[in-house]
Amino acid sequence: MDDTTLAKLAVPGVVSLVAFLSYSSQLLFYGIEPGSLDKQQSLVFNILVLCIWVSYARACITDPGRVPADRQSNEAKRKGPATPAQNFIARQRYCRKCESVKPPRSHHCRVCGRCIPKMDHHCPWTANCVSHFTFPHFMRFLFYATTAMCHLEYSLFVRANIIWRNRNLPSYLGPSLPQLVHLFILLVVNSLTLFLVSIIFLRTAWGLGGNVTTIESWEIERHAKLLRRARALGGYLDGPDGVRLRIVRQEFPYDIGIWSNIVQGMGTANLFAWLWPFSTGSRTSGLEFETNGFEDQGTSWPPPDPDRMPRLERSFDPEDAFVHQHAALSPEEEIVAFKNRQQADFQQRAQHYDIKRRRPFHKRFDQEDETPLEDDYITDGEEEAYSGEEGWQDSGGNRLKDYGVDESVEFYDEDNIPIAELLRRRREGRGG
Repeated sequence: MDDTTLAKLAVPGVVSLVAFLSYSSQLLFYGIEPGSLDKQQSLVFNILVLCIWVSYARACITDPGRVPADRQSNEAKRKGPATPAQNFIARQRYCRKCESVKPPRSHHCRVCGRCIPKMDHHCPWTANCVSHFTFPHFMRFLFYATTAMCHLEYSLFVRANIIWRNRNLPSYLGPSLPQLVHLFILLVVNSLTLFLVSIIFLRTAWGLGGNVTTIESWEIERHAKLLRRARALGGYLDGPDGVRLRIVRQEFPYDIGIWSNIVQGMGTANLFAWLWPFSTGSRTSGLEFETNGFEDQGTSWPPPDPDRMPRLERSFDPEDAFVHQHAALSPEEEIVAFKNRQQADFQQRAQHYDIKRRRPFHKRFDQEDETPLEDDYITDGEEEAYSGEEGWQDSGGNRLKDYGVDESVEFYDEDNIPIAELLRRRREGRGG
């Protein structure tokens, strides 16, 4: 079953599961001891179910947001000249597929086909991204689903316990075989679903308290892995084309205190609104976020990663990037050369472009010193055999693509600024 088929079946499957557990259970209770839920139990349970429906619907249909097409880089606002190290640390992430600057904490979703502000992950069960704007609805859905299933679990075990105590009575005095089968299925399905949803809820609540998205948890673990590698290799790791990159510990910048973290994630400081299924989502843009100040101003997240650096065919000054010394060319030949450069830039900006992927670290580390640097890269025929460092998995066995992220953008594209963007930044700097 491919991802497209799963996406089409996921939402109807969740709707069917909620309806089966919520309503068929109440019908079953009418025919077995101790009878149906009393008025208070029924009211509480059905209110919880209603909150599930509302929260789930909003998690599914709320727009996860997008990066404005006219969003400007803040590079022109930087005062004073920046050193090369500062330029790298405070780099402006750029999404070639969206052809725009990528704000902090945003990622290009391969399912939605655009950059999503504060993307947590693309959830197949809501067929939507969990983002800055949909996270409160998703959190409420998990809370009410867990609470309602706990309520149902108790009711199911009360009735199962009565049947077990009366197991020695004649069968005609107890429930029928279909009722027993129905009760057994409800117990199994509700118990398994409660276990899985509770894990997701607790994991999401932990992330909310630390202001860490699922993708950022992956990045934190990746950074810790690179630090361990660097310590064993003298504090430096090899980047593309023989560049040596110093790896230092970098603190996660968006943990601003548990209360502020929850307020930012839920979009309000009103505790009642955290649980109110009809409350409005976040009113902020999702393009800028407060930081804790543990790192120098301008330090960006994720931390530098040698496998995310672009290949440096040659170094150049952006001020001189558009000056071509073609004194020997005739005017006609100069026009042809310009069109060739323009076409090359357009081809790079295409959605499907060739990427030279680096071999996994252990493959490169095992190479002898005299091995050419070009052998660090994988040819087209080897792409299936070696996934490169974008195939790195966290402790849960997840790659970035498992969270819906477009790996080609995240690992190979974000620092590779096209000529058109450099021109715009140059004009920006002059205008400032």
